[in-house]
Amino acid sequence: MIRVPRMMTAGLAVLALAAGSPGVALALPSAGPPPSTGSSISTGPPSAGALPDGWRIADSGDGRQLVWVSPDPVPIGDARVEFRSGDRLVGRPLADDDRRTFRLKLDGTDIGPVKELKVLAGGRRLDADGTVDEAAKAPRRTAPQAVPFPANDVDPGVPGSFRTVTGEYDLASVRLPGFPAPVEMRATVTGPVGAKGARPLALFLHGRHASCYNARGESLGGWPCEKGSKPIPSHRGYLHDQKLLASQGYVTVSISANGINGQDHDADDGGAQARSSLVRQHLARWAEWADSPAKAPAAVRATSRADLSRTLLVGHSRGGEGVNRAALDSLSRPPADEDGYKGPVRWRIRGNVLIGPTIFGQNPAPDVPSMTILPGCDGDVSDLQGQIYVDGTRGISRGDALQSAVYMVGANHNFFNTEWTPGQAEAPAEDDFWSEKDPVCSPGTKTRLTARQQQKAGSAYIAAAARLFVANDDRVRPLLDGSQRRAPSAGPARVLTHAVGGRREAAFVPDASAAVTGGKLCAQVSEGADACLSGAKGSSPHFAFWETIPEPGRYAVGMAWSKAGSATRMSPAKPFSLKGSDALALRVIVPPNTARTRLDVTIVDTSGRRAKLGGVLADGLPGTERTSSYWGREVRVPLSAAVRAGLDLKRVKSLELTPRTRSGKAWLMDAWGWRPGTPAVRRAELPRIDIGRLTVKEGDSGVRDYRVPVRVSGKGTGQVRLFVPRQDSDKVDSRIVNVGPGSREIVVPVKVTGNTRFGYDYAQGAFVKAVRGVAVGSHRGGVVVENDDPMPKLTLTPVTDQVVEGNPLTWRMSLSEVADAYVSADITGLPVSGGPELSTLDVDPVWLEEMYGAKAAPERPLSTVMSDPYLQAWVPPGQLSAEVSVPTAADRVTEPAESLRLRMTAYDRMGEPLQSQDVTGTVRDAP
Repeated sequence: MIRVPRMMTAGLAVLALAAGSPGVALALPSAGPPPSTGSSISTGPPSAGALPDGWRIADSGDGRQLVWVSPDPVPIGDARVEFRSGDRLVGRPLADDDRRTFRLKLDGTDIGPVKELKVLAGGRRLDADGTVDEAAKAPRRTAPQAVPFPANDVDPGVPGSFRTVTGEYDLASVRLPGFPAPVEMRATVTGPVGAKGARPLALFLHGRHASCYNARGESLGGWPCEKGSKPIPSHRGYLHDQKLLASQGYVTVSISANGINGQDHDADDGGAQARSSLVRQHLARWAEWADSPAKAPAAVRATSRADLSRTLLVGHSRGGEGVNRAALDSLSRPPADEDGYKGPVRWRIRGNVLIGPTIFGQNPAPDVPSMTILPGCDGDVSDLQGQIYVDGTRGISRGDALQSAVYMVGANHNFFNTEWTPGQAEAPAEDDFWSEKDPVCSPGTKTRLTARQQQKAGSAYIAAAARLFVANDDRVRPLLDGSQRRAPSAGPARVLTHAVGGRREAAFVPDASAAVTGGKLCAQVSEGADACLSGAKGSSPHFAFWETIPEPGRYAVGMAWSKAGSATRMSPAKPFSLKGSDALALRVIVPPNTARTRLDVTIVDTSGRRAKLGGVLADGLPGTERTSSYWGREVRVPLSAAVRAGLDLKRVKSLELTPRTRSGKAWLMDAWGWRPGTPAVRRAELPRIDIGRLTVKEGDSGVRDYRVPVRVSGKGTGQVRLFVPRQDSDKVDSRIVNVGPGSREIVVPVKVTGNTRFGYDYAQGAFVKAVRGVAVGSHRGGVVVENDDPMPKLTLTPVTDQVVEGNPLTWRMSLSEVADAYVSADITGLPVSGGPELSTLDVDPVWLEEMYGAKAAPERPLSTVMSDPYLQAWVPPGQLSAEVSVPTAADRVTEPAESLRLRMTAYDRMGEPLQSQDVTGTVRDAP
């Protein structure tokens, strides 16, 4: 039987039972706001409305839950499934084995307006099947015909001269903190044959896919694999990439992470720290084998010795976030109790390649060069949040490391891995893009890549990153830094790039202090009128949501015009320098499917001298409502005109953009002084911040002071923005915190008041994001306060249990003592023994349909309807009783007295029956 959660907020339960019905399923006595229970878990009632289709409230032995059931199975993927009310995060549910049922443990969580409940994953709506397909039928502008970029002088996707050899190793499993079952140490090795000397190492880490499959063709989660099933060989899915790199002289290893995929569902960071630990466990073995080749597995001995001072990490999806954390953890150690690798760092990460990655923490490693592939038709991490690996590094460290974004039009999420590709995979596989009616991304459209085209293009750009980051070959840089060059080996794929870092000098990066005229300083993440993309169809990778809406500190400049010539002027708080730069590089977003938006670019120095640098053209990317196509195109104008005009390039105060098209929109992400070349990356001494969790008991009396565990390690100074959710509110406070000598602590105090009243567990959370000069590891945590008081005993007594038809049967549910939380019980119908039973025709038909989704006819015993679903009664915090009623109907039919038998059942915190009581009511004909 499915039961309504005992820890549900009052409003939601009332509405699920009684909204819109003329009778009252549950009448609550008037009560003020419930007592404070902490920011993360609130007992305040949500707004009015009944649960949308597909949603229900349920209970199991694991606790009280908000449940959404999908019409079709949702594949195991890398994006987190989220329940939201409007744009506010309610929580992240866990999936049942059927992959259709998703459950969120509530314990009093504030649901908010239930009519605004929705399910998202990676920014994609999962519970609105068909709505976007209807939108796709509407007329739309088509994407402009793209003119191919000139070919680059060097094509990194051309195979090298070395023969390759492939093998596997399978070592003893390792234990990682927070994961009950050991995690495998299995990998596929591909390397060159006959290459002289030690060779650079490239390590691949796959993303979050199903961990196992069986002979019936079913994909399964969990770890270890259940009897009759076997692991999905996701680590073998990059063999095409490995062979290309091996032919060019790289030793490559692709590691398996099924043991993490099958256990990371409850990890705060989505498993990032565990994946980092696994990566470093493998690197440590490779360092040992480099010193002692005879001890290496046969697959390792068959190829060249690896040089771990030249290591490239390649991560796909959650694997991307894992290798980013591994790079960070190799520069600054994580807290020992969270780390699954305790040994020395005997390698150097030269760069990261991130393919359709997640970045739940929005905490990129700022001093490690990176290339992030953004698949334009990603149906898993569809918000393309990996863009933050570029944007999130701005101003954090020295800016030496090149951070490149590679937007691949027509690529989906899965097909970069052949073991996730139908027709190539050993296990079940599918196309992750979810619509068959999309003019850009559905298979067979002009813009959609085939699996092999996508894999070929991916290999070429992985090789480009290896050649730039590891081999220091600057000739491939134009493929990655927005210089508008193409790799012929990438085939027909349309690939666009932009970058920050790598010799760029900040000119204009929008922040709250900037002055803007003729346009608006807009918020990247906001629900208000200041939002950059308010009302837009589709989304932007640059504006990917994080932990809170709105999020301060993230801005762009929006422009909208109805005639040419209306300039937008932008002035930072302090003048900027372009001295030593060859050009001004701008990242400009224009709407998808638009063509030839032209902007003139002018700069003004502090003395008032002006110089028009030239004009730029920007085309929109192919896009629909389902894609994240509002993406910044890099455009450049030379500074020669400013030199001729005699501007003081050391002191430039303003940047002006003047549209030359008749009407349009554009958004400026930032502007940089650019010059060619790739500088050596100098490691900065950055302090590191990690937030942990502390669990404490409420206690019976007194006030205890605790702190959210925030750990600051390393040297240097910097700033973070600290976010602290308010208690009894969905608002989040934020402030800038300095970290440096004399300020090595970040204090988030939590007061816990003990009492002997029953209540919910609650939490005070906190999360951080780097502003400058700081590296962030674990970005979120808090103090969890466990209730340690028993639930009061409940008693059901009659108010009116002998009534004339047309009047409600009513009982009062009373508590033995006042509680600090809603105390609830299920009310179910039981068959009547002896005498007629109240039927479905004897109660209010509207009430019956609203409460149980049942029609009154054909007539049947009411207990058959009231058994599942069922009625729920609860008492609000601070009160001792509440009433539950069943509205009867006057039917004018002569009949004997009829009875209704009910059972009240209360449950403990784990959903197990705690107590029960039966009552009976009788209804007689009207005189």
